[in-house]
Amino acid sequence: MQLGIIGLPQAGKQTIFSALTGTAYQVAKKGEHQIATIDVPDSRVDFLSDLYNPAKTTYAKVQYLLPHLPARPDGGRMPDAALSHVRTSDALIHVVRNFELPGLPAPDPARDFKALDEELCFADLVVVEKRSERLAADKKRGKKPDPGEEALLSACQAMLEQGRPLRHDPALANAPQLKGFTLLSAKPTLVVINNPDEDESPPRGKGAWEKERFVVVRGKLEEELAQMTGEEAEVFLAEYGVADRAMDRMIHESYALLGMISFFTVGEDEVRAWTIPRGTPAVEAAGAIHTDLQKGFIRAEVVAYQDLKNAGGFQEAKKQGK
Repeated sequence: MQLGIIGLPQAGKQTIFSALTGTAYQVAKKGEHQIATIDVPDSRVDFLSDLYNPAKTTYAKVQYLLPHLPARPDGGRMPDAALSHVRTSDALIHVVRNFELPGLPAPDPARDFKALDEELCFADLVVVEKRSERLAADKKRGKKPDPGEEALLSACQAMLEQGRPLRHDPALANAPQLKGFTLLSAKPTLVVINNPDEDESPPRGKGAWEKERFVVVRGKLEEELAQMTGEEAEVFLAEYGVADRAMDRMIHESYALLGMISFFTVGEDEVRAWTIPRGTPAVEAAGAIHTDLQKGFIRAEVVAYQDLKNAGGFQEAKKQGK
């Protein structure tokens, strides 16, 4: 599960990546991308690990990609090659500046979000038009294109020409025939409003970003927190009156954005969180552990986490009929 980080220049993409992944700021070499895989914080895994004292504890994972984005040509549109690196990501994190920066206009999250979102739509429109032209050329040669694909491309083109991202039409965005095109505006998107250290309030006014799943973070503060030890972080959080790390919330939002949940297996060898789409039947969840478990599936004995916690153990929960 990978999320690609995008944003206009000076939005704080590197800051957010460093805060999320706990990596110190790095100046990427020309053409080099930064990728980090991190654990999804989960108090349920912590409790289960304490309860079963396993030899190994494994958390769910999420991967973040910060692509190398070359400078824009004379302030024009972002080159398609710059966005192509996040096309294979499962979702996008769109970082929007909401802090003052010398030499730049006053922050305007609504303006900046719309500007880059329109670029995503334009990049997708180019892909859709090229494919439509290819199908038209095939028709002239006597080939019969898939009428379903033609209809989907026509619907995409109509939305994109209006500057409307495809993710606002889930049925269209998730159409299997379009999956191979890796359309950017079809990807689930988490908007990160990057605030200054002293402000944790959402931006004033309204903007298109409000239609999306969004979080407000103090990027620089969170980046500093990510480099601290546990004790240092606790003092720092108390000083700023912060109850919990925004990055933890953001990681959970990333996970939820793709409709994923965790189920847990426990034992002396390992306590582990497994990632599955919400609504997965138990027999398919077994396949996430091993295909043999799915093939030979008989039944699953399942207890809800809170019931297990209240009972104090699996056998106790079983005796209670949970």
